[in-house]
Amino acid sequence: MDSSPPATTPSNWNVPNALTVIRILGVPVFGWLLLHDGGESVGYRIAAWAAFVVLMATDKIDGDIARKHNLITDFGKMADPIADKALTGMAFIGLAIIFNDQTWGPVFWAAVIAMLVREWGITVMRMVMVRRGFVMPAGRGGKLKTVLQSVAVAGYCLPLELWDGLVPAVLLWITHVVMAAALALALVTGVQYVIDARRLAAEAPADDLAR
Repeated sequence: MDSSPPATTPSNWNVPNALTVIRILGVPVFGWLLLHDGGESVGYRIAAWAAFVVLMATDKIDGDIARKHNLITDFGKMADPIADKALTGMAFIGLAIIFNDQTWGPVFWAAVIAMLVREWGITVMRMVMVRRGFVMPAGRGGKLKTVLQSVAVAGYCLPLELWDGLVPAVLLWITHVVMAAALALALVTGVQYVIDARRLAAEAPADDLAR
C-alpha cells in the first residue's frame, strides 16, 4: 500500500506567476518607451530596448523556476503565453508604426501581420487542443523561431535607423535577415502545428473530441 502523501496543487501565489504578472504590467510601459516622440527619441528607444530585454528574461526565469520547484499552475499555463504574445504583439505593432515612413515600412507591416496571425492562431489552437486533452509542446523549430524573433525585435528596438555610420547600417541589415529567418520558421512551424493537431484529432476517440 502506498503511504506517500497525496500530491498537492501549487498555489497561484508564487514567484513564477508574479514574474508573469510583472511581464504583463510591463507591456504598456515598454510600449510607451518605444513610441515616445513617435519613436524618434534615441534615449527612449534605448530604454525600450532595455525594457524588452528585461521582460523577455523574466519569461525564461519564471519557466525555469516553475519547472525546478514544481510550481506549474493553471494560472501560469494561461497567463504565460498571454504575457508573451502581448509583449511581442506590442513590440511588432509599435515598431511597424515607427517604421511606417521607411522605404521598407510596407514590407515590415506585411511581416508583422503574418507573424501575429501565426502567433495568435497557433496559441488559440493549442488552447483548444489542451481542452481536448492534447498537449502540443513547442518543437525545436518553434523554440528557434522564438529566439530569432526576440533577437530581431531587440535589434529593431535600438534606434539603428536614426544613427549614421556603417556599423548601424550593417546591424540593421543583420536584423532584417534575422527577422526574415524568424518569419520563415514561424510559417513553417505554424503549418506543422496545424498538421500535428489534425493528426491528433483524427486519431482521438470520438468521446475525447466531444469534451
